Amino acid sequence: MKVLLALLFAAALGVAAGPGLFYSRSFPGSTPAYFQIALDSGGNAEYREAPDDDNPLSFRLGESDAGEVFGLAEKLEYFKRPIQSSAKVAFTGTKIFRYENGAQKGEVKFTYTEDISARALTDWFERMGETARDHIELERTAKYDKLGVVNALLQIETAMDRKRLVALDQYLPLLDRIVANESYMNVARERAARIAATIRNPKP
Repeated sequence: MKVLLALLFAAALGVAAGPGLFYSRSFPGSTPAYFQIALDSGGNAEYREAPDDDNPLSFRLGESDAGEVFGLAEKLEYFKRPIQSSAKVAFTGTKIFRYENGAQKGEVKFTYTEDISARALTDWFERMGETARDHIELERTAKYDKLGVVNALLQIETAMDRKRLVALDQYLPLLDRIVANESYMNVARERAARIAATIRNPKP
């Protein structure tokens, strides 16, 4: 399994991509039970819900966001020291951070950490995961369940209000298609237009 993950990680980032980060969370019984994200220093990312998923969702973080994520990895010494806390807390899944840059590699596994930088980095990847899952759900409903589009859009709008989404530009092509397609309910088209306008013209 570890060899397979390493190969997929390398394939996702590409040979010449330079430094790369990997995050995974395994939490049986949750939805999804597993997900992983590979991110290169240019902000190019891929989201999978299985190590052998050959149809990942690709998206791109902005330059400043990618810089912040890699800056947190640097503060964590690129995962060359343990970050697991001994505190007794509820289980929220087994997580892995991995860094690769040529011969330089580091990996750490943990379930809970009190390290401020590690918690911030975990939150970044968790938000990337939430963004990807909301995108997948909107795409699914737009294709197979037009009545469900309203709820999928409401989920995105709520998550945006809670500052849980990143790389919002990835939503725009799908939102624009919904707005332009009269087969969707007016309330769905109006909500899609409102979300798209918020993404294109964010509040200061």
